[in-house]
Amino acid sequence: MAKFYNEINQSLQNFIKKQKIFFTATAPTQGRINLSPKGIDTFRCIDSKTVAYLDLTGSGNETSAHLEENGRMTIMFCSFSEEPLILRLYGQGKVIRPREQQWQEFYSLFASVPGERQIIILEVESVQTSCGFGVPIYEFQTQRKTLLQWADNKGQEGIYEYWQGKNLQSIDGLPTKLLSD
Repeated sequence: MAKFYNEINQSLQNFIKKQKIFFTATAPTQGRINLSPKGIDTFRCIDSKTVAYLDLTGSGNETSAHLEENGRMTIMFCSFSEEPLILRLYGQGKVIRPREQQWQEFYSLFASVPGERQIIILEVESVQTSCGFGVPIYEFQTQRKTLLQWADNKGQEGIYEYWQGKNLQSIDGLPTKLLSD
């Protein structure tokens, strides 16, 4: 059965640390809902009410555009091991870009990764757990290296050009503010 919490207690923080994948969901007021899987070691619990992840360059930048518009965000973790659990973090998200004052404060929590684009912060308003009994059991093998190799091969200049062509607005035309305020 579903349970709600006001914060991410230590037990739930420990659960998060064990997960190899998480999902982010955002939506504009009008337009498409975005749901993205995330891997690699990019997620951090800052405290019981704040989480962050290092966002890497991808084919789009929907999360940034949606957060700029309305801030609403859900992050979900789902256990694929013998011990089932689904954990959802609901709250208000914001984007921190390398040019912004808070960048160094949060960036120090992460290892440098090729293709890093921005940091997404979620101020958690509500936490929900549910059973996950219907989720299949999968065995983790390894993280894919494809995205990191792609970004490494592009280099910083190539990544910047990619951002200009693919990451400055959402598929619904909303600005991401990746390269400007």
